[in-house]
Amino acid sequence: MQLLTVDIRTEQHVVLTRQRARHVAELLGFDRQDQTRLATAVSELARNAFQYAGGGRVSFSVDEDEAVGGSGGGGQALMLRVRVEDRGPGIPHLRDVLEGTYASPTGMGVGLAGVRRLSDAFDITAEPGAGTTVTFGRRLPRRTLLLTDVDGERIAAELARRAPPSPLDEAQEQNRELVAALAELASHQAEIEHLNRELDRANRELTQTNQELADTNRGVVALYAELDDKAEQLRQASELKSRFLSHVSHELRTPLSSVLNLSRLLLDRTDGELTAEQEKQIGFIRKSTQSVLELVNDLLDLAKIEAGKSDVRLTEFVAADLFGALRGMFRPLMTSNVVALLFDDASALPPLHTDEGKVSQVLRNFISNAIKFTERGEIRVSAAAGAGDVVVFSVADSGIGISPEDQQRLFAEFTQVEHALQRRVQGTGLGLALSRKLAELLGGYVTLRSALGEGSIFSLTIPRVYGDAGEPAGGGGGGGADAGWMATSGAFPRRER
Repeated sequence: MQLLTVDIRTEQHVVLTRQRARHVAELLGFDRQDQTRLATAVSELARNAFQYAGGGRVSFSVDEDEAVGGSGGGGQALMLRVRVEDRGPGIPHLRDVLEGTYASPTGMGVGLAGVRRLSDAFDITAEPGAGTTVTFGRRLPRRTLLLTDVDGERIAAELARRAPPSPLDEAQEQNRELVAALAELASHQAEIEHLNRELDRANRELTQTNQELADTNRGVVALYAELDDKAEQLRQASELKSRFLSHVSHELRTPLSSVLNLSRLLLDRTDGELTAEQEKQIGFIRKSTQSVLELVNDLLDLAKIEAGKSDVRLTEFVAADLFGALRGMFRPLMTSNVVALLFDDASALPPLHTDEGKVSQVLRNFISNAIKFTERGEIRVSAAAGAGDVVVFSVADSGIGISPEDQQRLFAEFTQVEHALQRRVQGTGLGLALSRKLAELLGGYVTLRSALGEGSIFSLTIPRVYGDAGEPAGGGGGGGADAGWMATSGAFPRRER
């Protein structure tokens, strides 16, 4: 749709072309800033045609934007196209001019590159001696309705009605546009300076942060190196301790066994009768020697486990047979009628495939402690199947119970609960620590549930089949010094007496 054509024959026509470009842009709905851009671009091309070709023609039209595609009946894909043509000598070095690499003493080509940047579509043909034709376009604003022939006639009539302003008015308009552009440029410059200051501050903070991170990294590396040294020292110390305990335990077991055997011979009157005082003193010797031997045996077992030399001897057995052996072992120790040692029926449990000796050792430690700290009531030993193909052995007593703070340290080596009964019964303080390590060795863990004055329940949870991949229900097992046991305090269920 053709809107307007302006011939360029004089300098005044260049000014007129700029005015008409602004009017066309205004009537087509372009905002003030885009009006100025279009007017400036058209004025630059018109000036080039007048200066280098002696004149030319500028035409304004509206058509469909082929890059977007028109819809014909009501789509919104329109473009204002401006065509500037002359019959001059053409433009040499056109490619260099468009790429901005050609330097002309007269400034030729600078306007073309600027117009190209301001355009949504741009095309130029320039044959030597055949003139130059430049066509550029700007897409119409989205708010502009689809133009019809009637709209075109209306715009053409409006352009004809408007009298072109005088050159002085145009100069004033250009000055206003220049002032507005300078103000906008100053605003952008101030914003850029503000952003630069912010960027400088951010860079300084980033540099400081990077320095702090570098210092922190060096500190962490040094700390890791120190931790590695400490870990190596601890490993060596643990190895030396295990070796020392192993050697000392072996050296002590023989003389202690000899003392026990000799005391038994004396108490059996092998060398004659004893006085009451002699029998009492020999009994003290035998009891003390037995305590020391238990300590030596526990130390040796701990040393073997820590050194990784404690083997798991797998056998298949049933819990009922294990309970029978434990019942026979502890029956001689139950000399009082006020405490009953009871074993629940475990015949329904399926067979276990693990180290029977180590399971028995853990339960012996649990039962021994229960006997020591239960003055009246009962001690009940039970076994039950748990989720995940595990077996849970429990020793429940009606003894003195254990406070929450003592439960947190009870499984450490050489730790004993402070109580009046503790002074009357002798212990090594190693039984529970050893039980925890044995449970871990079997792939399980021990748990404690207790409350002061209401008794305790010590439990051993192990896979029914040693090496089974299934994790025992309830957690525990593996990972950390205290991973092999859990403690629960608080309300404790009273049992039927």
